[in-house]
Amino acid sequence: MKAKLAAPVLLLSLVVAAVPAVAHHAFAAEFDSTKPVLLKGKFTKMDWINPHSWVYFDVTYPDGKVVNWGAETPPPNGLYRNGWRKDTLKPGEEIEVQGFAAKDGAPRMWASRVTWVNAGGQQVFGLNQRRPE
Repeated sequence: MKAKLAAPVLLLSLVVAAVPAVAHHAFAAEFDSTKPVLLKGKFTKMDWINPHSWVYFDVTYPDGKVVNWGAETPPPNGLYRNGWRKDTLKPGEEIEVQGFAAKDGAPRMWASRVTWVNAGGQQVFGLNQRRPE
């Protein structure tokens, strides 16, 4: 009896466990790949958390309105391998974030690239390269 019940219970457990994993990694559920975004703003904070970290930054629109945007990034271990640390950015530093907008129109995006900009407008860091010391 126990053997007959074990297989269906195991199968059901695997299915139940797989659904959240698939939903978690469904970029298309939250972000729109047809709506690329490129924004500049002032870094405000970093949530160094799993399963994905978040970079927050204030964007000043032409009318003077300031909106705090959140950009979802890879998990901390991925950022760490690319040279990021919890304290890499300091509040007020100018960054440029490229990615894809949230489907619901909220000020959120998936970041495909984050760049720190120095006074001359030169790129000094991105997700695929280390920030100079």
